[in-house]
Amino acid sequence: MTNLHRHAPLRVALVGLGTVGGGVIRLLETNGDLIARRAGCPIQIVAISARDRSKDRGVDLSPYEWVDDMTTLATRDDVDVVVELIGGADGPALTLARQCLTVGKPFVTANKAMLAHHGLDLARLAEQGGIALKYEAAVAGGIPVIKGMREGAAANEISRVYGILNGTCNYILTTMEKEGRGFDEVLKEAQELGYAEADPSFDIDGVDAAHKLTILASLAFGTELDFEAVVTTGIRHIIAADIGEAAALGYRIRLVGMAQNGPEGLFQRVHPMLVPLDHPLAHVDGSLNAVVAEGNFVGRLFFQGRGAGDGPTASAVVADLIDVARDEYGDAFAMPVAALTPQNTADAGQRIGRTYLRFKVQDRPGVLAEIAAATRDAGVSIESMIQRGSHQEDGVLVAIVTHAGEERCVRETLERLAGSDSLLDLPMVMHILD
Repeated sequence: MTNLHRHAPLRVALVGLGTVGGGVIRLLETNGDLIARRAGCPIQIVAISARDRSKDRGVDLSPYEWVDDMTTLATRDDVDVVVELIGGADGPALTLARQCLTVGKPFVTANKAMLAHHGLDLARLAEQGGIALKYEAAVAGGIPVIKGMREGAAANEISRVYGILNGTCNYILTTMEKEGRGFDEVLKEAQELGYAEADPSFDIDGVDAAHKLTILASLAFGTELDFEAVVTTGIRHIIAADIGEAAALGYRIRLVGMAQNGPEGLFQRVHPMLVPLDHPLAHVDGSLNAVVAEGNFVGRLFFQGRGAGDGPTASAVVADLIDVARDEYGDAFAMPVAALTPQNTADAGQRIGRTYLRFKVQDRPGVLAEIAAATRDAGVSIESMIQRGSHQEDGVLVAIVTHAGEERCVRETLERLAGSDSLLDLPMVMHILD
């Protein structure tokens, strides 16, 4: 392992000068002396690279050498560690990561998509070279959840890890909740405020949260990363009436990523859920993130904070650099790659729980009976059924909460109702967090 713990500066190449890259520069400029004392040496940016040299990024880049070909940074003798902030599961980011780790250069990244898809290969390269692959900024921004899982909870058997992993979705849902507005209107506002991208599908369809959950599951359970096994549903079909019904029932709707390992295999799902008001996740508002881990000796751990933005994410990046300077790092996923176990994918149909179902139906006699018959025949027990008239002329809403039962029965109910001309739209399904 390369010993970088010395009084000489840790020399950093910074690739990607977007919001987070600018934040890293500002953080090192503002807290440089404090960081040097904690790291045991100064941390200095010596080279930078990005796609557009002329773009105004709100920080002075003149002290740093601009490098057009970022691939050269992997082999430069005057660069001790490379920080990658360009994103993308493949392409230039993956090429740079492989180059650095192959030649023995420590690598720090905020790229959750790359890790979810290629984390095992990259961890293997880092392990072979005895060097750091650090990624605290990839999950939950400035919340030290990776360090908490990998180090603080390392002695525990984790039974379940779950949380609110996407700030964009949480902002949209909590704004709908507080102001009674519809999804499309709030999404447009979120885009105008910079909380959502021009193409928000990565966030609102749950893909971003699924990438993060993949990483957390591997850390929690010592399993191989398996992004393809994450069952993912986003929030784009949630309407204001769902928010209202949830509130009336004593719940708030949150997009929750959940992973649980057991004898039947590894369960991973990103899904909007009804969260009881007495659960901490129900009170995570705005763009905040939160992660819950349940350990057999430590009990419930709750991590909350800002999950995105220049300051929090830059804080996580620089914390990784301090670890590199101290030579404080181990296996990327808390154990050697060879010790990570492949797991079967658990059948969600066997999970026991309560479910919220919302239907948009024709306003005519017999519709409720048809839904009730489908649930009965599928073995679903109804706890409550509410029909509310619509202000529109295109149907009414029917909301059902089930008693606890196997999820496969809910799935069978929907299959029995598929194709019915009583239904005017696809049903909305949200499980209830226990």
